[in-house]
Amino acid sequence: MTAINMDGNALAAKVKADLATRIAALEAKGITPGLGTVLVGDDGPSEKYVSMKHADCAELGMASIDRRLGADATQADIEAVVDELNASNEVHAFILQYPFPGQLDYGSAILRVDPAKDADGLHPTNLGHLVMGEDAPLACTPAGIVEMLHHYEVPVKGRHVVIVGRGLTIGRPLANLLSLKRPEANAAVTVVHTGVEDINSYTRSADIVIAAAGSPAMITADMVKPGAAVVAAGVSFHDGKLRSDVADEVAEVAGWVSPRVGGVGPMTRAMLLANTVAAAERAALGDDR
Repeated sequence: MTAINMDGNALAAKVKADLATRIAALEAKGITPGLGTVLVGDDGPSEKYVSMKHADCAELGMASIDRRLGADATQADIEAVVDELNASNEVHAFILQYPFPGQLDYGSAILRVDPAKDADGLHPTNLGHLVMGEDAPLACTPAGIVEMLHHYEVPVKGRHVVIVGRGLTIGRPLANLLSLKRPEANAAVTVVHTGVEDINSYTRSADIVIAAAGSPAMITADMVKPGAAVVAAGVSFHDGKLRSDVADEVAEVAGWVSPRVGGVGPMTRAMLLANTVAAAERAALGDDR
């Protein structure tokens, strides 16, 4: 069996094409959607990721506002930048790039973000809307994964999904999103993590496995039911190389698989753009939700 490749680059290009039409409509009203980023410290992967987000904005003709602070930044420094972006009419949504240096409190900083400008969909108010099944900015990686499964016609409704990883950015919001009674979701969802014994017994029963633990090659071919869909959402750096949570040989067993490069990553960035454009549309209508 050779798995269908769930190409995130191709799907992200489609999402961007759809966004370009919406951006043009906003431009006709004199509104340019603006995405802000806040990067603290000198974390190499974070710097690269932020640069890619600004390149995405340039590609679509969106404004991008880049705020960078040194590794010795204080909580007051972060709060000042958050307050600036909250108040800026040029910024419709912004992110606080994670991780922060150890002396800073990311949770406190995200609470200070205006929920209407939460491009990452990680403000507790927006996570609460997700739990309630209400419209609000969605966490970008979970939203991108659901869009990917839908586009590649992976059956989700009523199927068993196992998410390996319980993190705030993927595991927890994704579990809520996939369990909602929506056409592209409505699944039975199990969340496990690296502290669970015999993860194999869970993944082998799954119709869809989503690996988001940041543990290299932890999902191997013998852990996957033949024909299942496998999403490689977790990555980590080892010896200077980007490693996926999903071993390469899984593609020989799975029915669908997302690649290590060009899979979930491009879709995460595409959903960040989508959240920003939606925020600009709400602002144009005077809707602060």
